[in-house]
Amino acid sequence: MKSPHLLKWILQSFFYTVVLLIGFEGIAAGASPAGPVAIKGYDSVAYFTDEKALQGSESFSFPWHGMTWYFRTAKNRDLFAASPKKYAPQYDGYCAWAMTESRKAITDPEVWRIVDGKLYLNCSRSAYQKWIKDLPGNIKKADQNWLKFTGGNLKGQGK
Repeated sequence: MKSPHLLKWILQSFFYTVVLLIGFEGIAAGASPAGPVAIKGYDSVAYFTDEKALQGSESFSFPWHGMTWYFRTAKNRDLFAASPKKYAPQYDGYCAWAMTESRKAITDPEVWRIVDGKLYLNCSRSAYQKWIKDLPGNIKKADQNWLKFTGGNLKGQGK
């Protein structure tokens, strides 16, 4: 006769495996003890300070807005910690073009632009090309659609 502990262990292992294979909703690229990793581990401050998309490090992380943010340096982490809304991408990091169409799309952190001091990410180069054709109009439309997703709260928007 098999032990009830063995059955419990098998069921728990199966559950954790399914959760890991399915993943987590949002802009997560993985998981950390503090929550999903934001923008696939890229350093959101580096877009502003280095004018490049640069991978962050788990060594310099900061929990904010239900996610773990990675940074290249302690200085970047501290800048973000002091003013996360200034450095966090708009729409919780979802694609700016997709948001104009009232949908969420996971972004490619290498496809980005800063407009009026705000970081916007896009899911692909083709989405970016569509988005930049009318930046003011597309940002306005995306902002309105984002309000629908957040119930009227521009959380994480830096506004």
